[in-house]
Amino acid sequence: MTQMQRRTFLLGGAAGVSATLLGAKSARAASYPFTLGVASGEPTADGVVLWTRLAPSPLNADGLGGMADTPVTVEWQVAEDPSFTRPATSGTATAVRASAHTVHVEVAGLRPGREYWYRFRAMGHISQVGHTRTAPAVGTSPRLTMLFASCSHWEAGFFTAYRRMAEEHPDVILHLGDYIYEGAAGSGVRAHQPSAEISSLANYRVRHALYKGDVDLQAAHAEAPWLVVWDDHEVENNYAGLVRADSSPGGDFRARRAAAYQAYYEHMPLRAAQAPVAENMRLFRRVRWGSLATFHMLDTRQYRDDQACGDGTKVCPEADAPERTITGAAQEAWLLDGLGQRLGTWDLVGQQVFFAQRLTSAAGAKSMDAWDGYSANRGRLQRGWVERGNTGPVVLTGDVHRSWANNLMADYAAQDRVIGTELVTTSITSSGDGNASETGLSSLNPHVKFYKNLRGYVRTVTTPTRMDVDFRALDKVTIRDYPVKTVQSYAIEAGNPGLQTP
Repeated sequence: MTQMQRRTFLLGGAAGVSATLLGAKSARAASYPFTLGVASGEPTADGVVLWTRLAPSPLNADGLGGMADTPVTVEWQVAEDPSFTRPATSGTATAVRASAHTVHVEVAGLRPGREYWYRFRAMGHISQVGHTRTAPAVGTSPRLTMLFASCSHWEAGFFTAYRRMAEEHPDVILHLGDYIYEGAAGSGVRAHQPSAEISSLANYRVRHALYKGDVDLQAAHAEAPWLVVWDDHEVENNYAGLVRADSSPGGDFRARRAAAYQAYYEHMPLRAAQAPVAENMRLFRRVRWGSLATFHMLDTRQYRDDQACGDGTKVCPEADAPERTITGAAQEAWLLDGLGQRLGTWDLVGQQVFFAQRLTSAAGAKSMDAWDGYSANRGRLQRGWVERGNTGPVVLTGDVHRSWANNLMADYAAQDRVIGTELVTTSITSSGDGNASETGLSSLNPHVKFYKNLRGYVRTVTTPTRMDVDFRALDKVTIRDYPVKTVQSYAIEAGNPGLQTP
């Protein structure tokens, strides 16, 4: 928001501000602290998490955003209209240096299935206005418009796709990982800060602040509540649990993972239940959307075994070892229990890496970093949801910088029975503009029905009887403001898994 826009907001919004807010002095000399925008997330039927961070100088190398070591009272306000003439609730939170002056407000007492607007005030300034909504009440199943995305590499392009997502006015947005990239500055349309590969808490905070400063990303956060999970680049490329992919930069990886998880939590609209403890953070969780859908959000990085055969794409019998896990035993049991409960018509599994089998050679080469590297774990889950009478989860995936659509098979070799569906989003920017004429389909994988190498996201519109799916893409991300278009559509029928031509 420009200085003029902020001043206009302060004057124009004054009539709707509560008595508490009206009692404040006009904007003081302190620099504008809401440079990283506002966000909401984790919707329930009666509440939502509101997020912001005070950072008048967000890229300061110490990662503290230009804030003094002093607690700051942050007022927050929720209203039923964008002019704040119908206030719903309000309160205060305290922002402290230990959490980089971030604010996570867990609002409760709101009405189910309703739109709300929110804002913050601190240090004599009022934030941008954010728009959010609560989940519908259990027992109701209104139509859900959901977008999901992944892999936003700052240097590879501009975040136009985030802007286009905001313009779609979705009910909820999922981000499936690689929200930031940890690497050093390289070539691209813009440069990373800090310039070296990040490994300290200060550096992770600065990198998150760099990304959060993007106006298109801020627009997407301000438009709808988000549900987020991480992948590898929020810490280090292709790490597995506490096993590194390489040794550069050196140092204690346990400490590095703790720093990365701390910075991730600080910059996402997550609940306190997700707050990290040292190098651990419970990110897998369920979110209900009335009786229409249940989101099962997974973490396939923190608990996985090391990639087999030294990682990469290869023929590797070890990848099929029955004891191997990508979820860990506790998360596997938790997911199967949730899929067996059938809390809503649709079970949507938000997760990171390619789930369906995807062979790259007749000899059986496949990715060791994806579920193909943990095939026994995938088999247990697939058999488990069938045994529990679940007639077709929809797996939502990121990671691979391409759009794919897959039928999930009970037996991939036999191609005998469709038991679920996988929708894979392309990246926001990672891998650059792409190549629309490229084909990734192969007779080795007949259950894989669609592939496109462009950047964008996926839109789904879900009702109790069907899910309409649109793969949305931009021709270029290395030039700002390209329009978005639908490059492929499918329908999925409730209780009848698999991709249908709409």
